[in-house]
Amino acid sequence: MHTSSNSHSNPKYKQTSYLNNKYTNQTINSKPSLSFHPSPFFSTMSPLTCSNFSLFLFLLTFTIFLMILPSSAMAVGLAKRHKSSKKPVPIPIPIPGFTASKPSCDIYTGTWVRDDSYPLYQSLNCPIIDSEFNCQLYGRPDTDYLKYRWKPLSCDLPRFDGVDFLTRMRGKSVMFVGDSLGRNQWESLICMIHASVPQSATQMSGGDPLYIYKFLEYGVTISFYRAPYLVDIESVQGKRVLRLDDISNNAIPWRGADILSFNSGHWWTHKGSLQGWDYMGDGGVYYNDMDRQIAFQKGLTTWANWVDQNIDPSRTRVFFQSISPTHYNQNEWANPMSKNCYGETVPISGSNYTGPYPAQMQVIRSVLNSMRTPVKLLDITTLSQLRKDAHPSIYSGDLTPVQKTDPDHSADCSHWCLPGLPDTWNQLFYASLFFS
Repeated sequence: MHTSSNSHSNPKYKQTSYLNNKYTNQTINSKPSLSFHPSPFFSTMSPLTCSNFSLFLFLLTFTIFLMILPSSAMAVGLAKRHKSSKKPVPIPIPIPGFTASKPSCDIYTGTWVRDDSYPLYQSLNCPIIDSEFNCQLYGRPDTDYLKYRWKPLSCDLPRFDGVDFLTRMRGKSVMFVGDSLGRNQWESLICMIHASVPQSATQMSGGDPLYIYKFLEYGVTISFYRAPYLVDIESVQGKRVLRLDDISNNAIPWRGADILSFNSGHWWTHKGSLQGWDYMGDGGVYYNDMDRQIAFQKGLTTWANWVDQNIDPSRTRVFFQSISPTHYNQNEWANPMSKNCYGETVPISGSNYTGPYPAQMQVIRSVLNSMRTPVKLLDITTLSQLRKDAHPSIYSGDLTPVQKTDPDHSADCSHWCLPGLPDTWNQLFYASLFFS
């Protein structure tokens, strides 16, 4: 099913204010000053008796009370008006051992521990796994890579609960936007939910660039929109132009989503036959090429401006996934027999990776920090760097028999097996959505 025509109407977002009423033309007088004048009663008090003095104190206290009562009542009334105008703040449901809301709990720093209760689903039982991610179907002989759980150093993550996810998201929509790593995560989330409600009615529709999966009983829609660069690519005189300054066409289907999760990065580095454009365009000027970090920053800034101008944070939550690492350089881990991820069967122990941290993360953090709209960074880079064992390698339906005989040049060390690492990304996504 293609997106409905009204999704292309590109309506202008109108920001609404929480302050619908202003107090105008209202003056609150300060408390009146107290002055005392002699009265016939007081003038006759000579000498002052004990009983008369007690009566005097009573009358004085009562008079002061009467004079301050109106101001106090007004202050209380205004306080109630302001209090009632505030929207209630949802309180996360606590989970034993999970304290992600505390500064001491960094859910992205930890280690991989073996857990024989994993994986969370079987590939044969998931209706949506692409051939390039379906490692077990395409002959991967080992299964230990499926038995690892991410354990933060200072807390425990809640185990993913598909029924809980659907219940909380009833009637709402999640959209992943980005490249094939975003599709990797989208398929993973559907598999994880499907394992919890295997008999629940579902519907798959759409096609490139927008794929839509619905859990009909709950009215939950989980979509993937393919936009590797996020910004637009347009055809100019038969040439593909990567518009660093325009995102208007891609962004049309993003409007209206309750949760948006973006990713981008890998395609900005591709050259030669893997490059997805012929020219770059920026401000009416065309370039054969430019520094890719600068191009990435320009494109991501265009995305950030769109989010700031079009997303209402009270209605839509926005996530950005950090760079997913590759494992093509055997010098980044201690195994002299490796040439890439092929043949790797266990994670790297500990919490640190000896290889370089992706330079694109500097751009991502800089752009996110400059935005007005709150965007949650799903910082999966380092924990994924530890999983040199979790790639499809040669066990992918996208490879020919001849390619599978040449793992040094054909192994896929960029994407991830399903079940596998993207399930952890979604466990972190789930925790960030509902418990942090």
